[in-house]
Amino acid sequence: MADDTTGKRFEKLVEIMTTLRGPDGCPWDKEQDFNTLKPMLVEEVYEVLEAIDIEDWDGVSEELGDLLLHIVFQAQLGKENGRFNIDTVIQKICDKLIRRHPHVFGNEEAGTSQQVIRNWEAIKAQEKAEKLNSRTPEQRSLLEGIPSKLPAIHEAHQISARAARVGFDWPDVEGVFEKLQEEVLELKEVIAGKEPGPKRDRLEDEIGDILFVIVNIARYLRIDSESALKRANRKFKSRFQFMENELARQGRTLDGTGLAEMEALWQQAKIETPGK
Repeated sequence: MADDTTGKRFEKLVEIMTTLRGPDGCPWDKEQDFNTLKPMLVEEVYEVLEAIDIEDWDGVSEELGDLLLHIVFQAQLGKENGRFNIDTVIQKICDKLIRRHPHVFGNEEAGTSQQVIRNWEAIKAQEKAEKLNSRTPEQRSLLEGIPSKLPAIHEAHQISARAARVGFDWPDVEGVFEKLQEEVLELKEVIAGKEPGPKRDRLEDEIGDILFVIVNIARYLRIDSESALKRANRKFKSRFQFMENELARQGRTLDGTGLAEMEALWQQAKIETPGK
């Protein structure tokens, strides 16, 4: 019964989308295409992540619905263009999940999550090689397929994680911290003017290297660096706004406040808004 209910609800969503795009549908929906929807699709993903970060579970279900709408929307566009439809989308992911989990749906074994990942990557490489018959899995790069449109932090995590799967990694987290110290020193040398070449380019190179190493520290500690930075952003905003509010009660603003007093307010904010 539950499956029937779920199926009917999904079919209703597809029907609604078809109506919105139909002759008597919504003018805005009928104007959209694959490209116009891209920014909104990305925005919906981030809204899902935000709801998860703040543990707004009612919001998570709502935002996932918005994301599902975009999947159905894109599938409707594909159907109208004769390229694919929602059935194609669902069938492809079902086939992929079964194909890439031979330890569940087949006869292979995988006792650890690391083995599952290795098998997954091997199957992906084989699938891609089959699409490009002139190339074997060995001729393809392990780093292929990482979307260039990913936020830089996510891309750095993906790149380093894939490299680590074949052993190209630091032996322990202390090695990553040593690399961080090395990169900080190089940045200081550029700032001091001890490095040749355009200073702005060198500064960008060295700051990029530092950020890449920090992402690797997070990866090594099994922390999502994007979530960690978002958490730090929320914490800073909360404490900064606490300072503004405290001064507003006195009829003052930050513009007329000295650094020493702002630091005192910041320390007060840390006590009164812990973990925010």
